Amino acid sequence: MSDAVKPANAPSRKPLGDVDLRAVAPFAALVVLMIFGALVNPNFLGLDNLTNVVTRSAFIAVIAVGATFVISAGGLDLSVGSMAAFVAGTMILFLNSAMLSGNEAMLVAAVILALGTGALCGLANGLVTTLGRIEPFIVTLGTMGIFRALTIYLAEGGSIAMKSQELRAAYRPVYFGDVLGIPIPVIAILIVGAIGAFVLYRTRFGRHVMAVGSNEDVARYSGISVNRVRTITYVIQGLCVAIAVLIYVPRLGAATATTGLLWELQAITAVVIGGTALRGGVGRIWGTICGALILEVVGNIMVLSDLVSEYLIGAVQGAIIIVAMLIQRSLARR
Repeated sequence: MSDAVKPANAPSRKPLGDVDLRAVAPFAALVVLMIFGALVNPNFLGLDNLTNVVTRSAFIAVIAVGATFVISAGGLDLSVGSMAAFVAGTMILFLNSAMLSGNEAMLVAAVILALGTGALCGLANGLVTTLGRIEPFIVTLGTMGIFRALTIYLAEGGSIAMKSQELRAAYRPVYFGDVLGIPIPVIAILIVGAIGAFVLYRTRFGRHVMAVGSNEDVARYSGISVNRVRTITYVIQGLCVAIAVLIYVPRLGAATATTGLLWELQAITAVVIGGTALRGGVGRIWGTICGALILEVVGNIMVLSDLVSEYLIGAVQGAIIIVAMLIQRSLARR
């Protein structure tokens, strides 16, 4: 490939054989954190604690998989947290309406509604961004406010809680249940990650996502529909948000104005930590999931230790994304 068409941010091979340090770095960082956590508190490596850490990371990990597609294609979505609150609110209101008889029928219909709502929210972000030719930062900043306001309106300033105790009991295992000892949220992470990795790495659409993120003009001259590819990535993001909501709702059984608050920061941080380039063209699904685990491990260590107040978790996560960007740039120059 000539220098004229080679993506400027294509992953480079590092001096250590054929090892891409940006791909390995998040997993190495996770191992270091695990060792540090064990030194800080012996209970950190307990099976119950580790299971809790991985389970709690499910929401951000699933959303971040969708964010990997959006960012790899050169986009950005700041509305995922507000979107999650809106999807959760509409889903719970539907469950409270008792339009169908039978818990199973209601839950299946609610799942379909949540997935459809998430996909439509993502489609709206994608169409306004591509057809309106507006920066994704501005579009999703606007929809972030819209989704959050709609949630507050639906909740009438309070919360939207599941009224049926039977439905709550039937839905509860989605978060608290397990299959062969593996928590269902962990299974959801693995399934979403596997599907996301297959689509991004093994399909034509995945190659188009990388091409669009690497060089939009070259991708367009190559016959790729840039607008269509970018719009689909936002739809994927919306679906991932909906899947995260399906896992989240049985945990608390309610949605409020603060549901999903700062999830966009955590999702983007997980993507950056995982080695995906914010400029687009490089996407690492498993690195993203590792990044989500790192964020949850950091928070867990803060809770188990007295080194830093747990109230500063948001500040630490903000610092992490800055450090991760500095490391990315440092590795890219080598």
